Amino acid sequence: MGITKHNWTREDILDIYHRPLMELLYDAATVHREHHDPNIVQVATLLSIKTGGCPEDCGYCPQAARYHTAIEGNDLMTVSQVKAQALRAKASGSSRVCMGAAWRNVKDGAEFDQVLEMVRTINKLDMEVCCTLGMLTENQAHRLAEAGLYAYNHNLDSSEEYYKEVISTRGFEDRLKTIDNVRKTNVTVCSGGIIGMGEKVEDRVGMLVALSTLNPQPESVPINALVAVEGTPLEDQQPVEIWEMVRMAATTRIVMPKTQVRLSAGRTEMTREGQALCFFAGANSIFAGDKLLTTPNPDVNQDMEMFKLLGLTPQKPFVKKMQPKTIEAKDAKFKPLGEKPKWSRPKYIIERNEVAKQKLKI
Repeated sequence: MGITKHNWTREDILDIYHRPLMELLYDAATVHREHHDPNIVQVATLLSIKTGGCPEDCGYCPQAARYHTAIEGNDLMTVSQVKAQALRAKASGSSRVCMGAAWRNVKDGAEFDQVLEMVRTINKLDMEVCCTLGMLTENQAHRLAEAGLYAYNHNLDSSEEYYKEVISTRGFEDRLKTIDNVRKTNVTVCSGGIIGMGEKVEDRVGMLVALSTLNPQPESVPINALVAVEGTPLEDQQPVEIWEMVRMAATTRIVMPKTQVRLSAGRTEMTREGQALCFFAGANSIFAGDKLLTTPNPDVNQDMEMFKLLGLTPQKPFVKKMQPKTIEAKDAKFKPLGEKPKWSRPKYIIERNEVAKQKLKI
C-alpha cells in the first residue's frame, strides 16, 4: 500500500480523497505506520526575517504591498536577532527554523549574504534550517547549500489551473523551476499549498498530482488552511471545515508516503480533537510559535500540552537526513554572479486582486 509512485493521476487521487472517511483514515494510518513512527511529530518554527512590501499580488497574502492590511513591515533582521529567536525556538522543542522573507526572488548582494550568514549560524546550533525567499537560481541554491541549508520551501499553492485565479505576477512554471534548481543541490524540498481559497476539490487534487509526480517527491509538504486577512482579495472566504483538513492530510499521506506532512496555517481554528485526527491520518509535522510569518498560531506551550495529552514526542533534528556541513563564506566555491534572471510575468488579470488593489488608493 505505501509504495512511492510518480505516476498518480487526478482520477486516482480523487478516488482516494472521496473514500468513506473511516476507510480513508484507516488506509492513511496504515501507510503512515509503514514509513514513520506515529508518535513522533516534527516541530518547526517559522520566522519572518523580512516582513511586508512584497511586489507580488498573491490573493491570500497580507504582505503584498498593493493591498491595504494591518501588517507592519520590517527590514531584514540582523544575524544576532535571528540567532536569539532560533535559541528560543530550540529551547521550546523546535528542531527546525524556517526563515521567510517577503521577496519576489533572491537577489545577489548584501541582504542575501546576510541570509547566508543566518543559515550558517542556525546550522551551527544543530538545528535544521529552512528558507523561503521566493524564486531562486541554481547558483543561489548552491550558495545556500554551502552555508548549511537543510530545506528550501517553495509552495505550489494550488493546482496549475486555479493558481491563475490567485496569482498573476509570476507563473506556475517559475515555481517548478525553483524546485528544480534546489534539486541540483543536496538541499531538501518543502512544497505544499493552501486550501480554502475558493478552489474545488479537483484543484486540491491537482496540486497533489503536481507534487507527487515530482521525482523525487518533496521531503516536506505543508498543508495550509487559508487565514482570511482583511484587505486581501480573499478576505471574505469562509474557514475550511476540519473534515477537509483531515481528508487532505490523509490523501497526501497515501500519495506521498515518505513525505513529512505538515499542519501549517489555520491551526488556531482547529480543536485538539481535530488535530489529533490529522495526526492519526498521517500528519507528522507542525509549525509552532505564536505567529506564522504574519498570521496567528497556537502558543507553543499549548502545543506541548497537546503533545503530552496525545503521547507525542517532538522529532529530533537530522533524523531524516544527515546534518549539512557549513562552509564559511571565505571558503565557498560558489560566488555571487550578479544574475538577473527573467522570471515570468503572466499577462492575465485577476479581477478580485485588482479590486483589492484599488481600495488602497481610496
